Amino acid sequence: MYPPELVKPMRQDLTAAGFEELYTADAVEQAIHKNGTTLVVVNSVCGCAAANARPAAKLSLQSEKKPDHLVTVFAGMDIEAVNAARNLMVPFPPSSPSMALFKDGELVHMIERHHIEGRPAEIIAENLMEAYNEFC
Repeated sequence: MYPPELVKPMRQDLTAAGFEELYTADAVEQAIHKNGTTLVVVNSVCGCAAANARPAAKLSLQSEKKPDHLVTVFAGMDIEAVNAARNLMVPFPPSSPSMALFKDGELVHMIERHHIEGRPAEIIAENLMEAYNEFC
């Protein structure tokens, strides 16, 4: 676990953009199984989360079509919530940061860490926007 004061600005980066933080497995289950589309961002302290993932997630919200629900869990902090989210992302292996789009509780699009590392936020956001256009 990281010191809460260290991750606070990283959490606020997404919550300020409208993402709801989830801390428990129950909250994850409820959020993902809501009707409509839900974007789940597995947040992280790593550099690619700061430079690529969080900016991409926020930039993707400029799309005409957007997910109905925006949620986030924090790797290394919200262990129960992260494990619950990752269990719903099978067959993809655990990675952070990562982003998953669910529709009516079903995983329909996944962006793993290896899709985030070394890619500009704009390219990752385009990938998300294409998924929004297809599923939202």
